Amino acid sequence: MNERRVVITGLGAATPFGIGIGPFWDALTEGKSAVAPIKAFDPSTLPSRIASEVPEFKAADFVPKGYRKNVKLMSRDIQLAVAAAYEAAKDAKLPTPCLADRGESTTGTLDPRRFGVNIGAGLICPDLAELAAAFATALDDKQTFDLKRWGAGGMENLGPLWLLKYLPNMLACHVTIVHDAQSFSNTITCGEASGHLAVGEAFRNIARGAMDVCICGGVESKLNPMSVARQSLMNRLVTDGDHEPSRACRPFAANRGGTVVSEGGGLLVLESLDHARARGVRIYAELVGFAAAGSIQNVAEPDADGAGLSLAIRNGLRDAGVGPDRVNLIGTFGCGTQAHDASEWQAWKRTMGHAVERVPALAIKGGLGCNGAGSGAMDLCAVVLSLYHNTVPASLNTQPGDGDCRLRFVQGDPVDA
Repeated sequence: MNERRVVITGLGAATPFGIGIGPFWDALTEGKSAVAPIKAFDPSTLPSRIASEVPEFKAADFVPKGYRKNVKLMSRDIQLAVAAAYEAAKDAKLPTPCLADRGESTTGTLDPRRFGVNIGAGLICPDLAELAAAFATALDDKQTFDLKRWGAGGMENLGPLWLLKYLPNMLACHVTIVHDAQSFSNTITCGEASGHLAVGEAFRNIARGAMDVCICGGVESKLNPMSVARQSLMNRLVTDGDHEPSRACRPFAANRGGTVVSEGGGLLVLESLDHARARGVRIYAELVGFAAAGSIQNVAEPDADGAGLSLAIRNGLRDAGVGPDRVNLIGTFGCGTQAHDASEWQAWKRTMGHAVERVPALAIKGGLGCNGAGSGAMDLCAVVLSLYHNTVPASLNTQPGDGDCRLRFVQGDPVDA
């Protein structure tokens, strides 16, 4: 069976630079950083007190008017996903009920039965103040938490729909409802790989003819005390960046000292080439290959030689039918920790050979930090925009270079891809 060609027709972003792909791309090309002192909560007792936060927005602006009451059942992660999905669908001019309800311009037709949603998500942190108020009702006379009191009535203070705000699959759930996507819907929770895996699954489903269109990518907010504490305990965060937050996260630099928590994500519209041509819409790029692999060492550290990533790169190139000599841009993960960046460099070196010194590379987390499931999707959006505009933005804070690492990051003004 001949597989169908798959293209990218829409990009939607909810990032610390703002809602929409426009603010995201403008900030990248202007060399801006969104890393600053945390405002969402009091971080004074935590080792790391800086982050990259999405500016204030209203989720009700990204759903049909009759669906606004459901926003109260959306955690921060869900709201970010709904906003990113709306922007992606609008960018692709998809004729969905949500866009029609809000008067957006659309093009062509769309069979909802062949329209799916794949979203990578993380573990959603509950509202700690809400939990604390409920826990307080289950304390005994010595102010100790009593499980029997909790079961007898304490948990009732959370309300019957409380859990629906914090299930990872609810990101895709709300997006499928408001845009009437009736084909395959899936949620992938595999940490920073989640967004890439969601895109890969959508690519395969469209290529084999199981659907025509899919909104896919990843979204997560790590901007909460529990996530910051967890990342701190794993020694992944910068702890000396308070004096100059914009310089705190330094991907692949010799003096890198950790990453910075972030929030947001990116969602893309994947579409079969025939379907996109029939609708007469803009095509950003064609997706021609995908691969995934892993080599788990332990929960905290990657394998030092980058075996899993190098296997994925090699198989991805093979799937696309190209060699390293055909690569024009390398999109890195580059989170800024010593171990992860070193492992990633080994993978690029093993798979790209001498081409690694010729091809421009892009690392965006120096100005955005890392937010788990949404990070890979934002990386992918940045790569697609770079190729589409034939422009590679500068990679912030990647100097001074780290000895053996020979990735070619742009410094200063953007350059042609």
